[in-house]
Amino acid sequence: MRTPEAEPPERARDASSVPRNGEAEPRPPIPQRRHPLDGFRYAVEGIVAVVRTQRHMRFHFFSVALVLLMGLLFRLDKREMLVLLFTISLVLIAEMFNSAIEATVDLVTKEYHPKAKFAKDIAAGAVLVATLNAVVVAWVLFMGDLRLEQIRLRMERAEPTLAVAVTIGVILIFVIVSLVKVLATQGKVRLFRGGAVSGHAALGFFFAMAIIVVSGDLLASVLALLLAALIAQSRVDADIHSWREVVLGSLLGVGLGALIFWLTPR
Repeated sequence: MRTPEAEPPERARDASSVPRNGEAEPRPPIPQRRHPLDGFRYAVEGIVAVVRTQRHMRFHFFSVALVLLMGLLFRLDKREMLVLLFTISLVLIAEMFNSAIEATVDLVTKEYHPKAKFAKDIAAGAVLVATLNAVVVAWVLFMGDLRLEQIRLRMERAEPTLAVAVTIGVILIFVIVSLVKVLATQGKVRLFRGGAVSGHAALGFFFAMAIIVVSGDLLASVLALLLAALIAQSRVDADIHSWREVVLGSLLGVGLGALIFWLTPR
């Protein structure tokens, strides 16, 4: 009696892979090739995500804008601007790593654990070290030995126009007011209505300072200050700001205007 020959291993494996109903098994999907720009896109999505979800990251980005504008206003040279950019980048990188570590720890465990606290504390400490380093560098660049006088002399040689000074002042007020509102409102910011400091009052008194500098006339100066005071009062009467917020905005406008127009040659 003839015995059936054993099937080759390949055929036996193929036959066992076919279901009894005769339908072939679905093949695993072929992995798609990644686009060369996918890595860049994912990186941008990570930056956007950390800015949207992390209040401290929003604070750092506003601080970056403010410091860079001050660097342009104070006419820092190329080397000083590079040092400033490098220092700021360290703070941003440290904050992003801190957010990533916190998210990873929260993904692993939601309960208190000494090692989880240890990891989060170290990450937060790295951000603190980078921030303190940035503060020291900024202080040396902006407020070092006779630094303001050197900046003033440099700006006199560059001879910036009054229009440029006013534009820079308006941008600085917008950045500072936005930064204060971000810190005071847990990131839920209404830039043009309400908040911890009145931007309208700050702009009103800043423009009043500009009129005082340009006109040099006592009557025009008094009228400009009265108009700025009326703007501030209107914000209080409309229950948009309190007197404290209006006074803070007024002091911001006067102080920033005095600094900018003192540095700007006439």
